[in-house]
Parts: sequence; C-alpha cells; structure tokens
Amino acid sequence: MDIQCLKENKCCWLIAVPLAVLTLYLGALTLNEIKEGKYIGQTADLTNVFTISDTGEVYSKPDLAITTISVVSEKKTVADAISDNTEKMNAIIESAKGNGVEEKDLKTTNFYISPVYEWQKTADCGYYPCPEGKRVLTGYEVTQSLQVKIRDLEKVGKIIQDATNSGANQIGDLQFTIEKEDELKSQAREEAINKVKAKAQVLVEQLGVKIVKIVSYSENVGYNYPYPTYSSKAVGMGGGAEDATAQIQTGENKIEISVSITYEFR
Repeated sequence: MDIQCLKENKCCWLIAVPLAVLTLYLGALTLNEIKEGKYIGQTADLTNVFTISDTGEVYSKPDLAITTISVVSEKKTVADAISDNTEKMNAIIESAKGNGVEEKDLKTTNFYISPVYEWQKTADCGYYPCPEGKRVLTGYEVTQSLQVKIRDLEKVGKIIQDATNSGANQIGDLQFTIEKEDELKSQAREEAINKVKAKAQVLVEQLGVKIVKIVSYSENVGYNYPYPTYSSKAVGMGGGAEDATAQIQTGENKIEISVSITYEFR
C-alpha cells in the first residue's frame, strides 16, 4: 500500500512540476502583454515634443585685417633665385614693421623651389617618327609667402603699397575679421534664444498645453566676412598710378547663430 502511494505521488510530481513552470511562464507572458497593451497606438512619451528654430544676427566693424604677400623669383640657378627672393622679402618685412606691424603678426606660410621647363621644338631630325620637341630646363622659381596681420586698418592700403614697392608681385586673401568675437556670438545667441522662447510661448497658448522641460538644444554659428577688392593699378602692380594708395573699405561683418530647441509638453 505504501509503495503504491509513493509511486502515485511520484507520478503526481512529474506532472505537477511542468504544469507549475508552464503556469508561471504564461502568467509572465500575459503580464508583459498587458504592460505593452497600454502603449498600443503610442510611440513613446517623447511624442509630446515640438522643436522651434530661429537665428540671431549681430553686425560689427572689423578690427583686424589679414592678407598674404608673396614674392615669386625666377632665375637661371637656384642660388640666384633664392638670393633675389630673400632680398625682396626682407625688404617687405622691414616695410611692414616700419608701418607699425609687430613681429608676432608676421608669419611665413609658404616657401618652395620648383624647376622651370620650356618646351622647345626640334628641327628636322632626318628619321621617322621625328619627335615634335623636348622639355628643356631653363631655370628655377622660388616662391615665398608672408601672412600679415594689420591691426591699424587705416594703414592697410599703405602697407600693401609699400610691399609692392619692395618687390612683392602677388597679394591676395585680404580679409577683415574680428579678433575677439565671443561677446558678439553671445549677443547673437541671446537674440536667437529669445526669438525661440517667444515662438514657443505663442504655440503653447494656441495649443492649450504647458511646457514641461527642454529636451535638446543645438546651435550653428555662421559668419559673413566680405572680401574687399582693390585695384592693382592703385598699388603699383599694373603700371598705372605708382604713388597712389589703395582706398580699401572695411564695411561691417555679420555674425549669426541659429539655434534649435526641442520642448516637451503636456
């Protein structure tokens, strides 16, 4: 009798344990489905957001001019080309210093030597096919470029004029910028944020909702630095008025910051 009971209990355990495990699994699965069910038709809580963007602009007169002055020398030998180039560039540096440019604002940005070739046609060689010509080494070219920062903007034309008189034969990349622009960027940012806030306030009033918090913020800084132009004749490079000084207008620079703010609402 006891043995039969043990056998029956053993069979009961073999059936009960899997049933209990299955019941727990189905219960957990049902609970998860119930939890997920309340999100049906919803993406997430962050669907209750809106993003507003706007731009702030600040205009200011520049306080720094930057230009690149170059000397290109071509001679038969490398030594002669370097000698000619060095003599002219040293004269340019001295003329800039004489106009108040500090040594810290003078920087050599480029120096290279390259061979100069010329294509020469060959005479009738007496056989076929006769080559049309050959490349012949005729000399060497040395190029040196000097970046000049000019803080007294009234002397920009004079510095360029004196540089050409000292031997410069290439001048470019003249631009006017603002050396310390953090304060201007802060003003532009504040203007952009205030515009966004005003738009957000109007929107929540129209929707009848309340802003809970700011979810994200991003910004993009833009610059509009006009590149001035000047007449090459006015600075002695075109053979015109050798003594004329270029009249260069600085104008105004624009700094703009575009901001985007994402708000959560309820």
